[in-house]
Amino acid sequence: MPGNQSLNEREERIKKVQKMKERGLFPYPAHSNRNSDVKSVLLNFQDFLEQKKSLILGGRIRSIRSHGNITFCRLEDSSGKIQLVLSKKDLGQELYKNFVQLIDVGDFVEPEGFCFITQKGEQSLLLKNWRPLAKALRPLPDKWAGLKDEEERLRKRYLDFLSNPDLKDLFRKKAIFWQATREFLLAKGFWDVETPVLETSAGGANARPFKTHHQALDMDVFLRISMGELWQKRLLVGGWEKTFEIGRQFRNEGMDAEHLQDYTQMEFYWAYADYNDGMRLVEDLIKTVARKTFATNIYQIKNYSINIDQTWERYDFSETIKKYTGLDINTASTNQIIAKLKELKINYSSQGFNYQRGLDNLWKYCRKFLAGPGFLTGQPAALSPLAKKSASQPGQTERFQVILAGSEVGNGYSELNDPLDQAERFLEQQKLKDAGDEEAQSHDFDFVEALEYGMPPACGFGYSERLFAFLAGKSARECQIFPLVKPK
Repeated sequence: MPGNQSLNEREERIKKVQKMKERGLFPYPAHSNRNSDVKSVLLNFQDFLEQKKSLILGGRIRSIRSHGNITFCRLEDSSGKIQLVLSKKDLGQELYKNFVQLIDVGDFVEPEGFCFITQKGEQSLLLKNWRPLAKALRPLPDKWAGLKDEEERLRKRYLDFLSNPDLKDLFRKKAIFWQATREFLLAKGFWDVETPVLETSAGGANARPFKTHHQALDMDVFLRISMGELWQKRLLVGGWEKTFEIGRQFRNEGMDAEHLQDYTQMEFYWAYADYNDGMRLVEDLIKTVARKTFATNIYQIKNYSINIDQTWERYDFSETIKKYTGLDINTASTNQIIAKLKELKINYSSQGFNYQRGLDNLWKYCRKFLAGPGFLTGQPAALSPLAKKSASQPGQTERFQVILAGSEVGNGYSELNDPLDQAERFLEQQKLKDAGDEEAQSHDFDFVEALEYGMPPACGFGYSERLFAFLAGKSARECQIFPLVKPK
């Protein structure tokens, strides 16, 4: 019934479009004469009232109440709402009749008038003229009890914004989040760069890529799975010392509350720094960005209450797994890892399973016990093919991951700049890929060649919009303006 009612109303509104044209009113003009917005009018209301200043606004009608020869409307633009007062006496019979007969809730109009205070003391605009700006052919969500279905709400996000005022504030905060990130890095002397989105080899992370075909060059290419990691390292080879990039990256993997297939990511690369330098900079970065975005240091994330300004914890990879599973991964075999996964009833895929995937599954089980904020260190070299090995613990790497509310929300390390070591690790990754591990990295011969020209010691780090979603207390999907939704 609500759907039929909506379609019937659409037909009636289409008829009103025709009537507008017949009466000399163009329902979709190309230009607006607006000379102020609602916020400015309300801020300067008393001055405008005394000056009898003629004001032209533009916005959407959100409510209409007619009482014979007088009509009250609520006009909304992006800055606020104000009441419009239409009087047949002040407007004239023709303009008043056209408004009452042809304008519906949801229409965009351009009212012109003077500041006016009603008998009830409400600041309003008394109209002397008006014209349509855009005739809405469908009723807004409140006409049919809002958007109840989650998929429909995300599919028609534009209507979600109209019925949920707080949603716009969420995305304003997200804009501030990325602006603050960029400003912080620029202030630290980093250069904002752009690297390829289409690559002949998907590298820089362990993830399954999207594959497409380049028609002009007649070859298959991949959408990037990292924010130009291997490209930014090439820039280090080329003499750049501090670079970063913020952009979209793509991973053809599972979807859940924390993960999406396309999302915004930031990565920076810093020559002559190591992972200890990186941890200090990243802690400062996240504290600064969080404060500028949300103006607080206390966050409720999942079941955790977190003070982002507290002293950050340090978690060791093998010690954490041993603490929560009882297994010493430094001596455990692949079969022992499988036995522990079964004992703890941890789901894992047997396809392409190997020692590395087993470690990863154990870690993902343990991380939920860590509140953070903190850094995870001591990750095995087998899980970090692009990170420099620890001088004191050769089986481990100089890698750090930001831990927050039981999840990793950032990843960095002292970059591997030994071309011979990098070539060996790529070969190991390629063997895993050939054995069925779709997340293993491909051998990038061109990158290894670049390293052979010499790359200075460096630290790299990245975080994605998942960090914003965590701080906002929302799912990753909820924090995308237009997330991917299956068509009806």
